[in-house]
Amino acid sequence: MRIVIKLGSNIITKNLHLDEERISSIAGEVSELWKDGHEVVIVSSGAIAAGMGKLNLIERPKEIEKKQAVAAVGQSALIWAYERAFSRFGLKVAQILLTAEDFADRKRYINSRNTILTLLQLSITPIINENDTVATDEIKFGDNDNLSALVAGLIGAQRLFILSDVDGLYDKDPVIHRDAVLIKRLKVQDLKQKDILNMAGGSSTRIGTGGMYSKLLAAKKAGGYGIAVHIINGKREGLIKRILEGEEIGTVIMPGEERLSSRKGWIAFGSRAKGSITIDDGAARAIKEMGKSLLPSGIVSIQGNFNIGDAVYCVDRKGIKIAKGLTNYSSSEIKKIKGRRSTEIEEVLGYKYSDEVIHRDNLIILS
Repeated sequence: MRIVIKLGSNIITKNLHLDEERISSIAGEVSELWKDGHEVVIVSSGAIAAGMGKLNLIERPKEIEKKQAVAAVGQSALIWAYERAFSRFGLKVAQILLTAEDFADRKRYINSRNTILTLLQLSITPIINENDTVATDEIKFGDNDNLSALVAGLIGAQRLFILSDVDGLYDKDPVIHRDAVLIKRLKVQDLKQKDILNMAGGSSTRIGTGGMYSKLLAAKKAGGYGIAVHIINGKREGLIKRILEGEEIGTVIMPGEERLSSRKGWIAFGSRAKGSITIDDGAARAIKEMGKSLLPSGIVSIQGNFNIGDAVYCVDRKGIKIAKGLTNYSSSEIKKIKGRRSTEIEEVLGYKYSDEVIHRDNLIILS
């Protein structure tokens, strides 16, 4: 089984320094998983936290330049801590630093996938983190919960374990309410309900960026790939193996029956939309209810400038995003052929790439 384990800063740090004892115990658990025949990938936060410790900072920097500098100081310490810990169990690790651009660009996406899968074939544990030293708001994942879901989908994992500082999702804040009840099992479809998402709050730590809400959003994304997501207490040892042996621990979010292919998963979650196409009611019904391609006859207007192969949103007349796909024509070409029949494309443009503006094989319906 292929497993992704997400470790937050609060799991591997103590008093604003790396908790090498906990990292060592995690390495021991991962060693056992490898021995049991599982392939393991770790998505680890901690670079900024490690840098804060080395620089004697007590508050997370707010300015992007300072965050990048602190991450640069801390990243080497973070990977070296993993290197030392895993070597005690005869395991090798590899550092991989990613930005959202590595997912948005199809070639870089495939290259990232191939690198990680090759490392797993060599029985090497990839340690993946966002490249905070160069990431800006425009190319950030937001948090490593989101990154872990994208990585799990990228490599075709079967399980994603998100280690939290609580036992799982509760019906209300267990810190405040003693009668809070742990929710042991959900379906990914349940995450569409606002009351479920409202149970989750933001981050309350000085060093982290994600709370339970971001974990549920990550679970929703991973569920689209058909991946089961476990939210468990990262302060307790040995839970992952016990879960894989059948114990019910923490909160598990089960995926739906449908599983996105790697390509469609990339379109949905990795690609960056360069614009949008407003479509009429008939085209919206054809796409949503009948699984049809988008034809030029159903297009009302175009927003943004984009080229052939770029990702764009399909929005209805109310402005609601109903689909996302890769376009066969540029924005300037679509402006000329919108509202026309497919048989008229060549007459208008002087050439024709395809009857469809977006083929259904390159189209994802958005919930």
